[in-house]
Amino acid sequence: MPNLSSTPVVVIAPDSFKGSLGADQVAAAIAAGIQRARPDAVVRTCPMADGGEGTLDAMLTGGGKRSMLSVRGAAGPVREAATGLLADGSAIIETAEVVGITDPVGMGVPVEARSTRGMGEAIRALLDTGVRRFFVALGGSSTNDGGAGLLVGLGLKLFDAQGQELEPTPEQLAKLARVDASQLDARLAETSFTGMSDVDNPLTGEHGATAVFGPQKGVKPEQVSTIDAALARFADLLEPALNRRARDAAGAGAAGGLGFALHMLGAQFEPGAEVVARQIGLDAALEGANWLITGEGRSDVQTLHGKAPFIACRHAAAAGVPATLLSGAIDSAALPRLSEHFTGCFSPAPGPITLDVAIRDAARLLANEAEQLTRLKYGAR
Repeated sequence: MPNLSSTPVVVIAPDSFKGSLGADQVAAAIAAGIQRARPDAVVRTCPMADGGEGTLDAMLTGGGKRSMLSVRGAAGPVREAATGLLADGSAIIETAEVVGITDPVGMGVPVEARSTRGMGEAIRALLDTGVRRFFVALGGSSTNDGGAGLLVGLGLKLFDAQGQELEPTPEQLAKLARVDASQLDARLAETSFTGMSDVDNPLTGEHGATAVFGPQKGVKPEQVSTIDAALARFADLLEPALNRRARDAAGAGAAGGLGFALHMLGAQFEPGAEVVARQIGLDAALEGANWLITGEGRSDVQTLHGKAPFIACRHAAAAGVPATLLSGAIDSAALPRLSEHFTGCFSPAPGPITLDVAIRDAARLLANEAEQLTRLKYGAR
């Protein structure tokens, strides 16, 4: 039977529900449902992210301020992109904000014509303000340029066999004959980077950026080998120029090879959700708690590979706090493996409904389900 005498202390640490609610909105809806059943509940909301869209917002909940920068998007035209300055003076740049796959302008040109130059421009602008420590969230990119654009934005030059300067796009990298790293921003030598990603793919090959992630960005099957070869050529010339080898490093294939460029700048890599958990103080929030609720738009076996709900669950387990998964949808085939970690796996859908209705009514459905789960766990007052 539920223990009505104990005060519920609940940590709510969800990721966003893509296309529906931000992580803070998901947390607020769940909190509302809990407090309908138990107004006495102590609720601690800790919106999460794992390096994709919403990571900037999650990181700033731990303290800091948002600022806007004018930088080039994936297709070339300048756009306004949000970045964040954290309380300790470090900066957070979200790839999805600059060259995101949800940007219709960037996606309006073929993938072979897109670049990450705006990422380098954002870094350079923040260097100008005195920032020397960067967190780069690598999820949700529309680009597949091996990070050439980021490095060009920081001063790298690319040339063809005739000495003509090239744009840092996959189609132009196919003509690459020489790189000149002599004009890379000198301030990079005193700057540190942390790449936020749960991807461990190399830059090239059958498990590389183009073969594995290229199709979702628009790379056609017949383009895979050509673009992969262009990235390999870029690596062949860049690695000796910077006296560093990184094409096979874990995470080099993240964000269409943007991870490779960061490795070439000496970046360290961490799972994005672990960085967010540390920044928002998840462990402190779990102290004295007796329940954690986490979730995401859709959970499947990939959830167990460093996604935000799994990282939140691991932190809860370390604190001796049971964790419940409340996601928009759950792959039934994944339930056995998910149930090894979560004390229960639930979806807020009350029955057969369309995706449009699920998206439209997500906050109400989450609140209703959270209320019922709270009644089950603690009883109602």
